[in-house]
Amino acid sequence: MAEMENVSYVPLKQPIVFTVEGFIITRQQGYPLFVASLIVYAVMLLGNITVVTVIATDAKLHKPMYMMMCNLAVCDLLGGTTVMAQLMPQFLTGNKTIGYVAAIVQAFCVHTYGAAVSSILSAMAYDRYVAICQPLHYHTIMTTTRLVSLCFVAWLIPICQVMILLIMNVGTPLCGTLIMHVYCSNRAILRLACIPTPINDTYGLCSAYSLSTSCFLVIAFSYVNILKACVIKQEKNSWSKATQTCASHLTLYILFEISTFTIVITYSLKDISLNARKFSTILSFILPPTVNPIIYGIAMKDIRKNIVKLFKSNVSSK
Repeated sequence: MAEMENVSYVPLKQPIVFTVEGFIITRQQGYPLFVASLIVYAVMLLGNITVVTVIATDAKLHKPMYMMMCNLAVCDLLGGTTVMAQLMPQFLTGNKTIGYVAAIVQAFCVHTYGAAVSSILSAMAYDRYVAICQPLHYHTIMTTTRLVSLCFVAWLIPICQVMILLIMNVGTPLCGTLIMHVYCSNRAILRLACIPTPINDTYGLCSAYSLSTSCFLVIAFSYVNILKACVIKQEKNSWSKATQTCASHLTLYILFEISTFTIVITYSLKDISLNARKFSTILSFILPPTVNPIIYGIAMKDIRKNIVKLFKSNVSSK
């Protein structure tokens, strides 16, 4: 016991190699989990790459709504790849080690994904607000310059917030190597710190809650005004347009929030197994990136047509 106490207060020297606790499973259980995760990841890659390809290659889809969907698909690829690329080798080989630099990079990608999804969805909500509530001024408001600015800011704010957070953590002395999580995150790494990190913790919480609250307010403002506009006009065309253009976006937002809220539910229930709780923490990296392209294909007629056209052209060429 005394030996463990001494080790816990001695800062580690570089190079540091972490061990990610991950899922507590046997080697035999790892093989079917690897196959399942490989299938899910393949579907995720195929769906999001197809959406990006369809939007990028068709000039008719170079509109604000579709370009923001393209950004969201790229963000989904970032989040899904960041987590799945580490999980699959763990299931297959049982190797759970990760270097210090790789851990920092994964933490950066993980937090950037979570923040960027919210900011991109809020930008999409603003676009729908302008399209429904100010249709006559839509093309003068949502210009190419405005679109580029929205997409740029939607990525810039999360990247800057996360980069500042991780830069603050780089010099923090660490006294352990076991990351008690499924993946490397800022909080999981800071738990290994030899000293208290109140400034880091405060900044992390404030930046996360300020961004999520701001995005929620933008989305709530947009949809409240969209609802008001539809009620005031009382036209079937208005309701139809709002349903067609907003249903998919609202579904994406609700899906992301549900997958995130699942973490709170699973950790508040005592009878939930440890593996089930850990699975809930990666659900937001698996479910939305996998389901979002399906929602695009079902709800968006233009994207659906172009996806069918793309596959038909590939089959005919072969």
